[in-house]
Amino acid sequence: MLACALWPLSRLFGGLLALRRALYRRGWLASVQLPVPVIIVGNVFVGGTGKTPLTIWLVDALRAAGRVPGVISRGYGSSSAEMPRLVSVDATPQQVGDEPLLIARRAQCPVMVGRDRVAAGQALLAAHPEIDCIVSDDGLQHYRLARDTEIVLFDGRGAGNGWLLPAGPLREPATRRRDFTVVNLAQGVDVPAKMPADAYRMILAGAVAQRLCDPAQQLPLQELNILPGKIVAAAGIGNPARFFATLRQAGLDFEELPLPDHYDFTVNPFGNIAADIILITEKDAVKCALVTELKNDPRLWVVPVTACLDGALAQQILEKCRGQSTT
Repeated sequence: MLACALWPLSRLFGGLLALRRALYRRGWLASVQLPVPVIIVGNVFVGGTGKTPLTIWLVDALRAAGRVPGVISRGYGSSSAEMPRLVSVDATPQQVGDEPLLIARRAQCPVMVGRDRVAAGQALLAAHPEIDCIVSDDGLQHYRLARDTEIVLFDGRGAGNGWLLPAGPLREPATRRRDFTVVNLAQGVDVPAKMPADAYRMILAGAVAQRLCDPAQQLPLQELNILPGKIVAAAGIGNPARFFATLRQAGLDFEELPLPDHYDFTVNPFGNIAADIILITEKDAVKCALVTELKNDPRLWVVPVTACLDGALAQQILEKCRGQSTT
């Protein structure tokens, strides 16, 4: 078995991780503390687990509690990865990345992208001094950025085989310390084995579909089955099965079309598909809307999803922010 053959490399990888953590813990490598509380939303499982919807939920929860949050992100695939760049809602995914752009539009808060999370955080505070807490979309392994709260997100895959890269799917041990664990699951799915007993459950709920070429046209998901013709669901996210599970929960019958994560749509994947309705994610929609052939395709419908979590998680995060705030 390939995983077994790669296990020695996983042990080596784990040793290097432990050494790096020890260097930061003992101060031989320096972490930089920003002047406001920093909340990390990250994962140890390679691939998407739902960090973007959780980040949007957290920003909304912080704002509802009277905080002024901002977001930093690497901006995967953007042309701005080297130097910090403030995300405007009319930017392109090529400039700032698809996930930061979606966060800026949905959460309506300042978002700064940059490979160096410390520099991104400093630039965000310089541009928006009113911000009193920062949410880092990913960056769990970016130890140079000191953090006050860590949220580790899993999904239905749990910890996989439990092994580190390259023999398994984990960047760090599933047992690494953190403040909170969240598990992104479809309704009715059990929490995977070996998850902490105090893990919070997150459900991504989608109720409507919006036509890409005319967002004013909206239909409840359940009504799409009533329309004549074939439905295809496409997803260029880290775990397309999660999007498909959300649609099946709504009772939809469709054909699956998984796409690579961060698919850029320079090649139209729908040109030769015989479908009357094509459902896509919000993350894919921000890129499709820039391609003339796609943005005018009446078959494309976007399905926005919203993270649903126990409000107790937000309260506990707020308590940690109050304890760490320097404002």
